[in-house]
Amino acid sequence: MPSLRTTAIICSVRPHGEHGAVVRSLTPENGLMSGYVRGARSRTMRPILIPSNIVQADYRARTEDQLASMTAELTQSRGPYLGEPLASAALDWVTALTAAVLPEEHGYPSLYSALSGLLDAICSAPSAKGWAVALVRYEQLLLAELGFGLALDNCAVTDAENDLIYISPKSAMAVSAGAGLAYKDSLLPLPGILKGAGNPGWNDIFDGLKVTGFFLRRHFFEDRRADVMAARSVLVDRLKRVVA
Repeated sequence: MPSLRTTAIICSVRPHGEHGAVVRSLTPENGLMSGYVRGARSRTMRPILIPSNIVQADYRARTEDQLASMTAELTQSRGPYLGEPLASAALDWVTALTAAVLPEEHGYPSLYSALSGLLDAICSAPSAKGWAVALVRYEQLLLAELGFGLALDNCAVTDAENDLIYISPKSAMAVSAGAGLAYKDSLLPLPGILKGAGNPGWNDIFDGLKVTGFFLRRHFFEDRRADVMAARSVLVDRLKRVVA
């Protein structure tokens, strides 16, 4: 990748050197990309390099192994929403998650579309419920895209397709009511939202967040980056206050 010009969603900004930063952004075709932005901490660039902003990015590198230099022109700012505690927590979490778990320069067009839609919903939906459903489904899609999808069509014990109400935390497979009765205290709930049910209620949404959060922690954050999951805890706590 000697040079590339693309639309990008800013996902993380890590200071590097006295004035610059390494910026990780999700692009439609090339996936997550890192670039060094000179002067990233200047008054001009700080409002542009806000996680969740959309930019037109230019990457240039002399060799494939070199960290590319990056310049960015603002396309869409979500800075005004940083003053809203719930929206800010949601924007922080989904961008931090994306930056933390995706491998670089692997294309995930479905994740890009889903993240773009989720960010739009966070900033424009009339209520939190309007984007909380999209949040659960984004986390579920991310797990699937990275090879950790949930198998929810058949019971892991009996292969039955009906009365599936649990998920095995070991296999990430569905479990029927009968097969899971003796082990229900150690199983996760299987809410309809994870099966694509329409118009889920808040209990369903929080059960979905419980499941996706469990598997995100297991596969990506068990021994590292506890700060990323802390951002998720802040978001879930704020959501619970909204519906209390």
